[in-house]
Amino acid sequence: MSSTVPEGALAELRAALDPGHLLVDLELRAGFEQDITGRFGGAALAVARPADTEQVSAVMRICSRHAIAVVPQGGNTGLVGGGVPRGGELVLSLGRLRRLDAVDRAASQVIVGAGVTLAELQAHASAAGLGVGIDHGARAVATVGGMAATNAGGGLAMRYGTMRAQIAGVEAVLADGSIVSRLSGVLKDNAGYDLPALLIGSEGTLAIITAVAVRLVPAPRRRVAALFGLASMDEALALFQALHGHVGALVAADFFDAAGLARVLAHRGLRPPFERAWAWYVIAECAADADPTEELASAVEASGLALDVAVADDSAGRASLWAYRERQNESVAAGGVPHKLDVSVRIPDVPRFVAEVRERVAVADPAAEVIIYGHLGDGNVHVNVLGPERDDERVDTAVLELVAGYGGSISAEHGIGVAKRDFLHLSRGAAEIEAMHRVKRALDPGWILNPGCVLPER
Repeated sequence: MSSTVPEGALAELRAALDPGHLLVDLELRAGFEQDITGRFGGAALAVARPADTEQVSAVMRICSRHAIAVVPQGGNTGLVGGGVPRGGELVLSLGRLRRLDAVDRAASQVIVGAGVTLAELQAHASAAGLGVGIDHGARAVATVGGMAATNAGGGLAMRYGTMRAQIAGVEAVLADGSIVSRLSGVLKDNAGYDLPALLIGSEGTLAIITAVAVRLVPAPRRRVAALFGLASMDEALALFQALHGHVGALVAADFFDAAGLARVLAHRGLRPPFERAWAWYVIAECAADADPTEELASAVEASGLALDVAVADDSAGRASLWAYRERQNESVAAGGVPHKLDVSVRIPDVPRFVAEVRERVAVADPAAEVIIYGHLGDGNVHVNVLGPERDDERVDTAVLELVAGYGGSISAEHGIGVAKRDFLHLSRGAAEIEAMHRVKRALDPGWILNPGCVLPER
């Protein structure tokens, strides 16, 4: 890969795009050069904003010919530095890929361009009487292409799985500009290797996803959200087990701690959910055609736990309860540049893990503040640490090594990116990492697609 851009390459890129969509001025590039945590970023060569798959292909042919490194970028809501430049790469912003086909009701599918946001997809599916089997707090900004590239998760993963489970087909552009397209969405297709499954979660290192065929889910008639205050994480786990075992309509169960709630209340100016302050909080959502409230109440009563509870069955009320959880990310960021460690362990291990996390962080950096929240329904724990400098990885090392000791994953839903590249061996063996290198070299021999992300070059 060249360290300098060949003369004329920028002119070729400019000619391949619509007028005004190759951004080279510092002021125009700035919004694409740093991630939302403030921890990762660098100067870009330029920002290319293609309008469609053909323009993506043209850009990649030029970059392949001139050995220009490319960082694909969706809504730039990533937390591990995988969607921003490290220094000198071309940022390929996919926000203008706005394809949104009519919903195929018979197949419960829709073809969606990479630049469509999750909220837009949800509204489109809802208008057709269907739903999307994935949701998270960044829905208004996060794009479908970026979510596919990172195999995004969210609170509904316990019921519907991560992004990989929502996708029936992929269109993508390879490093040399070749277009591969499998968007037919047929339910049974065993013709050769499953390339779409390989590209989903590859974080733009193997190809650039430009469109996906999304599987949609039935839209339930009734939704009920319930927020619980609990004295301990052991009680939170016991509550989840009671709900999971007896409430068939349960679709989500998230948790957060008192420190996170305090930050949300201060940052958003919200009132506390209960008169009493609790150590831990669980928010559950049930969705069904029939009202699930009685089933939910019976399960809570059978649990025998002493707790506070607030229930809402209307859209505004549910949004108000979920705000205590969904505003955690922005509230933590308001306190400084966080070290965000998205990990997963077995569900029964969550209480012991979160207790030990605090101990490990205190040893690594006694002055650090720890805020913990996540998805109890799938063992996904978001460990947020405020205090350490951006490049100080003592806390990262302590937390990720602890995860490895539990047999968990160092990345549950945000990917490896740059932040966890050097820790990949904690979740993947040497033979598996070598196989990843071989796949990378086969599809991207010039190592121009998102270099430095997921795998180190060698």
